[in-house]
Amino acid sequence: MTTPNKRIDKRMPGWAKAVSAVVLVLVVFFAGIRLSVLPGLKDLFGTETNDRSGPALLQSIQDMSRYDAASGNFQIVVDLEKDAKFLPDAIRGTRTLYVGAGTVDAYVDLGKVGEDDVTVNDDRTSATLRLPHAALGTPSLDPARSYAVSKERGLLDRLGDLFSDNPNSEQAVQKLAVEHIGEAAKQSGLTARAETNTTDMLEGLLHSLGFKEVKVTYGA
Repeated sequence: MTTPNKRIDKRMPGWAKAVSAVVLVLVVFFAGIRLSVLPGLKDLFGTETNDRSGPALLQSIQDMSRYDAASGNFQIVVDLEKDAKFLPDAIRGTRTLYVGAGTVDAYVDLGKVGEDDVTVNDDRTSATLRLPHAALGTPSLDPARSYAVSKERGLLDRLGDLFSDNPNSEQAVQKLAVEHIGEAAKQSGLTARAETNTTDMLEGLLHSLGFKEVKVTYGA
């Protein structure tokens, strides 16, 4: 007498079907959000930004005696590449293409003008002023107009970013952008423009005060 073989029930248990259905619904749901297939869902799970910063504290006040006579706007494309010895770029290395935009001011420090640098005749119709040469201020990078065009990182660098307190840091390219902008300002003739504008300002001011002849010179 033979015993009939029992058919193996290959059907999926009920709980597994339920779990699979839930997973499938979630996949479709988030795929719809990702691809914007389901309109309105992005707003439902959108992020909310709250500014919880404390009030700004005044640390110091400094009197300014300089006349900002000119300002230059500059833009530089920084292409910074860092390679590791004996390792291909795909394993270890970074390359960042960054557009840096910033300004540099040119000024004349009127606080350095002494009594001997100003000569006025007896009837106060002629004045001679000797001012220090114009100087360049510190380059200022504008974060609203500066941005990274592309970033390429090796595998080890990507893994390092996962455990870094400051992943994808752009400090190196930002510092380089500031240096290039500062060098460009030195070659731009910005200080000469500042001296011309300062001369025009002082001549207009003294003429309005009754001086008929005004002479402005620049020295060390």
